[in-house]
Amino acid sequence: MKNSVKLISIFGAAFFFLSISLSMAQKPGAAWVVPAKYKSMKSTIKAGDASINSTGKELYNKNCKSCHGSKGLGDGPKAASLKTSTGDFSSAKFQAYSDGELYYMSFVGRDEMPNFEKKITDESDRWAVVYYMRTLKK
Repeated sequence: MKNSVKLISIFGAAFFFLSISLSMAQKPGAAWVVPAKYKSMKSTIKAGDASINSTGKELYNKNCKSCHGSKGLGDGPKAASLKTSTGDFSSAKFQAYSDGELYYMSFVGRDEMPNFEKKITDESDRWAVVYYMRTLKK
């Protein structure tokens, strides 16, 4: 009888902790609703310039890396504390977004993704970050 009670207690505790951890797991965010003006938005700078790439990487490391990770895989140190997944910048789905959509998602934000319009105010710097994120492919 004692062994049965112990066994039931162990299974009960295991079930409890499993259900807690599953309920706390990150969920994918809802689909982004990007306004039409952003979907067709074009960059104000030309990609490929070494200084642009350097600026984009520097700003990404300063403002994005803590959640999105150094390679954009969504594995930054702050990512685990978020309710929603930060996504994977190297995925085909992410890379299929237009530059304007990436601009909107990255700088206007929503929910746990903060607005960066006041933090990165220079338009060229914003586009440099978008171009840098494009380099984070598989």
